[in-house]
Amino acid sequence: MRLSPSFRVAIYILSLLLFVSGAVWLLADAMKNPFGEDIWPQIASNMLMIHGGAAMIALLFLGALFPVHIRRSWIAGRNRVTGGIMAGVLIILILTSFGLYYSGSEVFRHWLSNTHLVLGLALPVLLIVHISTGRSRRSAAARVLAEAG
Repeated sequence: MRLSPSFRVAIYILSLLLFVSGAVWLLADAMKNPFGEDIWPQIASNMLMIHGGAAMIALLFLGALFPVHIRRSWIAGRNRVTGGIMAGVLIILILTSFGLYYSGSEVFRHWLSNTHLVLGLALPVLLIVHISTGRSRRSAAARVLAEAG
């Protein structure tokens, strides 16, 4: 089911903010120098705050997305494979972020962090595939209806 243009743009902007803040945090965290003062720890800290705040807003959008897009599309049988993959990845991202925030185990935290990073970095590609698949199927359906009518 197609989203309203303003809702779609808001999701794209929010997704971009989450991706960029996560990627910049990853870079800043890797650039930290334990032997001297530098700007990277502050950048990493700021990116985590931005990422966490954007994630909270993303949860609100995901809640709004469920009745207007996910549920309706699932019932209609549209784009189930990529939609199911998107939903699964988002659920794992939510669970791993919760675990990163609350986990006390360093071993478990390392696994959560790696899982969150890999899926978070892959999410833009998954989103593009999901959108492209939905649009191409919508275009194909429109062509069939035009030829039949």
